[in-house]
Amino acid sequence: MTKQVQQLDRVIIRFAGDSGDGMQLTGDRFTAETAEFGNDISTLPNFPAEIRAPAGTLPGVSSFQLHFADHDILTPGDAPNVLVAMNPAALKANLADLPRGADIIANTDEFTKRNLQKVGYADNPLEDGSLDEWRLHKVPLTSMTVQALEGSGLSKKDAERAKNMFALGLLSWLYHRPTEATIKFLEQKFAKKPDIAKANIAAFQAGWNFGETTESFSVSYEIKPAKLESGVYRNISGNVALAYGLIAASKQSGLPLFLGSYPITPASDILHELSKHKRFGVRTFQAEDEIAGVGAALGASFGGALGVTTTSGPGVALKAETVGLAVATELPLIIVDVQRAGPSTGMPTKTEQTDLLMAMFGRNGESPLPIVAPASPSDCFDAAIEAARLATKYRTPVMLLSDGYLANGSEPWRLPNVADLPDLRVEFATETNDESGFQPFKRDPETLARPWAVPGTEGLEHRIGGLEKSDGAGNISYDPANHDLMVRLRQAKIDGIAKDIPPLAVDDPTGDARVLVLGWGSTYGPIAAAVRRVRAAGGKVAQAHLRHLNPLPANTGEVLKAYDRVLLPEINLGQLSLLLRARFLVDIIGYNKVRGLPFKAEELAGVIQEVIDSE
Repeated sequence: MTKQVQQLDRVIIRFAGDSGDGMQLTGDRFTAETAEFGNDISTLPNFPAEIRAPAGTLPGVSSFQLHFADHDILTPGDAPNVLVAMNPAALKANLADLPRGADIIANTDEFTKRNLQKVGYADNPLEDGSLDEWRLHKVPLTSMTVQALEGSGLSKKDAERAKNMFALGLLSWLYHRPTEATIKFLEQKFAKKPDIAKANIAAFQAGWNFGETTESFSVSYEIKPAKLESGVYRNISGNVALAYGLIAASKQSGLPLFLGSYPITPASDILHELSKHKRFGVRTFQAEDEIAGVGAALGASFGGALGVTTTSGPGVALKAETVGLAVATELPLIIVDVQRAGPSTGMPTKTEQTDLLMAMFGRNGESPLPIVAPASPSDCFDAAIEAARLATKYRTPVMLLSDGYLANGSEPWRLPNVADLPDLRVEFATETNDESGFQPFKRDPETLARPWAVPGTEGLEHRIGGLEKSDGAGNISYDPANHDLMVRLRQAKIDGIAKDIPPLAVDDPTGDARVLVLGWGSTYGPIAAAVRRVRAAGGKVAQAHLRHLNPLPANTGEVLKAYDRVLLPEINLGQLSLLLRARFLVDIIGYNKVRGLPFKAEELAGVIQEVIDSE
């Protein structure tokens, strides 16, 4: 049977099922196939915090959304064109996001009376006509997988576990994805269990063959590769990009990288990734708690290493005292905060931007530090290098604010030329710097950074600790005037960084927009996509995005005051808005939601248009 092939410019697919159905693996593999094909991609994994939530229930639904296209895209997409629902819970949890006319591929084997009752379905939605507004494809994924694996030697239960590979094979056929890499991946993943590898590959191929022969799908789809800037690309998540950025910073600075960390969602993958790279001189230490992790990292910095600690919001709270110690001792330290929904344990696998004020002020005393926020998963690489640059050059702890959306999401990353990376080489103090001997707090006149003297350097012995230091000599001092001076010097050092960072760039194509949309961190993609939509409809709007949140770029106030209205979307209740209003006396219009999810471009486009129309 000859099937029609339809050309599309983009598609958004969401795989959804129980947390034990392998939806994240399925999404990862489909993403890898798509990256290999050359499409531009953006992903949104979404899963429960529980390791194994109750099967068949709404809280236990795990999903993976992938947006891929033949052109530049900025977000994982507002709504899926295709939903693969492995059970009734997956259908019910995601149906509200599915536009009318979209495709639903439902695993009919799991729509049993018991499973339907678990999520409150009185009747089977696959049979009662309630899905008539969508294109429903009823596929017995589980039983077809078991049938395909007859004779494999696997039990029925083990065979059923491969149903996600059957679904992956079907979708790979439907969208003409390359399959060789997935087969190789399965062979490597289950190299010690060849029977399991063979079964998963058989299920994957059976799904492909089903698509090729069934009458349920009369059309398949092609999405041509995107026209990207020439270079070598790979698909990368934010956590992996951040880990690579830290390694690059280590090599560019000549400092060994030390990570002191305690596992916490969604930052743990940075620890996992860095532990693989001992050949680059990386040392990873999984501490017994958050306080030990940051203490070890600061100790490594004192010893002449690039000290890093990774965590999420609850961990930052625990690390606060030691971060304050790093401020007082004026040693380089990178604190990576992969923000998640709070307060307290909150929603560990959901994203938020709610730690900005904690990063700014979450320590006792006047304890300023630079804050850097990446804008996309691949930008985490550059943000990590920038954090290392500031930490080592200015002898200061630096807070890097990523979040769950960036950490787990992925996109194509163009591998940089090593020759283009910044030179971060550090000069340690090796001799006395004053007629009276070594002065550990005698500052560089330009950066106000103090010397970095590695312990054991002859003649450079000096006191270290949290008690206030005397200016220059570094001896313990309780003198009021000296304390006032040291507080102001530490603040002036951070304020001075504003001269060493790029000015805030504004994208205003017509030059006469009266509304500016400002953002920071992971809101970049949704804001930029929304701005594109408004401009395509004839609206005039400018856009700017902050990477450096403390200090702010020197021209920030000038930019804000150049527009009649400034709209600032944040996944919090207005934290940056609060800071900007206080600093620049500008009436920021905040748009704030804390749903644990990124903004949708269509939603923001509507908000932007409302602000324009209110002029």
